[in-house]
Amino acid sequence: MKNALKKSFGKLRTWLIVICIATAAFVSFSFVDTFFEISKNLDIFSTLFREVNMFYVDETDPGKMMKKGIDAMLESLDPYTNYIPESDIEDYRFMTTGQYGGIGALIRPKGDYVVISEPYDGYPAQKADLRAGDEILEIDGKSAKGKKTDDVSKALKGQPKSTVKILVRRLGEKNPIEKELTREEIKIKNVSYSGMLNDHIGYIRLTNFTENAGKEVKDALVALKEKGHLKGVVFDLRENPGGLLNEAVNIANVFLPKNQDIVSTRGKLREMDKTYKSVNNPVDTDIPITVLVNSRSASASEIVSGTIQDLDRGVLVGQRTFGKGLVQTTRPLSYNSQLKITTAKYYIPSGRCIQALDYTHRNEDGSVGKIPDSLVTAFKTKGGRTVFDGGGVKPDISVDPVTYSNITVSLLTKNLIFDYATQYRDKHNTILPAKEFKLTDQDFNDFVAFISDKDYDYITKSEKTMEDLKTTTESEKYFDAVKNEYDALKAKMVHNKKEDITKNKTEIMEVLKEELVARYYYQNGRFETNIAYDPEIRRAAEVLDDTALYASVLNGTYQEKDKKAEVQKK
Repeated sequence: MKNALKKSFGKLRTWLIVICIATAAFVSFSFVDTFFEISKNLDIFSTLFREVNMFYVDETDPGKMMKKGIDAMLESLDPYTNYIPESDIEDYRFMTTGQYGGIGALIRPKGDYVVISEPYDGYPAQKADLRAGDEILEIDGKSAKGKKTDDVSKALKGQPKSTVKILVRRLGEKNPIEKELTREEIKIKNVSYSGMLNDHIGYIRLTNFTENAGKEVKDALVALKEKGHLKGVVFDLRENPGGLLNEAVNIANVFLPKNQDIVSTRGKLREMDKTYKSVNNPVDTDIPITVLVNSRSASASEIVSGTIQDLDRGVLVGQRTFGKGLVQTTRPLSYNSQLKITTAKYYIPSGRCIQALDYTHRNEDGSVGKIPDSLVTAFKTKGGRTVFDGGGVKPDISVDPVTYSNITVSLLTKNLIFDYATQYRDKHNTILPAKEFKLTDQDFNDFVAFISDKDYDYITKSEKTMEDLKTTTESEKYFDAVKNEYDALKAKMVHNKKEDITKNKTEIMEVLKEELVARYYYQNGRFETNIAYDPEIRRAAEVLDDTALYASVLNGTYQEKDKKAEVQKK
């Protein structure tokens, strides 16, 4: 018996050795084959690059050619894998830390110049009394006429404590004004605004996921709890494109208990497979929360909102999120450059990945398609509700996105609301605090008079369709036969600009008030004004006040079709 066992074990050991050798050989050959392909193609590329630069008929720029080639190569993978040359490292640092050296102001193009569009409160531009609407004529004695926004931005940035001289032209001033500013380390806050919507509902708006985002959310929630009897919080992640994964974990941890699985990552390499848990004591695991999301809420925003949904910790309100379930890491390259590369996909607690686009399997024309419904999988939340992967995070309560009328969009894009606010600021040194300031009918009439001699026309979709119809019928030689009917129909469809202004008076005054308040109270004032009439914020607060509705969502009895919110702005 012993001999038989010994003989069987010997055979088994022999087979194991054979299998191991075969596996090792396969892996080795696979590795060698891959390494050979890389080496071969690098050699071809370097040879081609050398020959083109030596023999092409015109002079070439090797640096630009290489950058273009690298960008095209990486673009074939996904939009998030990027080459970062040394010259762009500071911009990348700003994306991850929210910090840069500069004067602290937003700028925008206007005619031949770039203008200040909004100084940051408490930073050099605001301290030096630079104002929105100031045209930047010169920077350190060099003309800024015709310069692009990026060029002006780079000229204004620099090492903290260094100085920069700016010559600006201001409405109401006969001569240009020169300002000398000392640059500072500018830190853009992740929590752009927090405060009370009423006496019991708090509000936190998070616009970035850079360093210390978790601490800022924690501090904001603690401050709200100290203000009084807080019964609920609206957590606004709309327009938030995401950022650092570890900050997403920290933010979720503010509302979730310690040692809770938040997100896991899985990649081609085993070292990319990780599970991230909450490691701190939470601020509050019981207070009701509604999370506002929309189609521009992406990446880290989806980790936070998706985790809160998966764990039935709160109710999501708004529109379906972007659907970016990919994780990027940076790899150092030579000459102080870096590679930001997609290394894994992330999975939230239910086990789902919310990636909406399939970059692995492209269409024949190279385009990227959405993950088909046939491949979408159902998952369960902690409480047993059904949720799905493959297309962003679907909110529990859908709300139509806020849209503006054509006339309001035209007034905004043609800078007429911005220009009127500049004129208003020139004539009024102060206004009431943001929450108390109100526009009067006379203010509106003044605005209408201001734009009366300016171009703010636009083409409606119907008018565009009519133009397309005319072009098509003319090319097919049918237009003469239908010209009378066409002219009659077009005459009926022509919009009246003055009627549009009157019809959309309330909406225009809201947007105008927001821009005016920002001239005196900066971003904080802009947010205080905006939340007063934002229908999505109002809906999120209503859900918190309706305890039965809130509970029905979390226990799975809520029916979306019966309670869909109609909040389209008209």
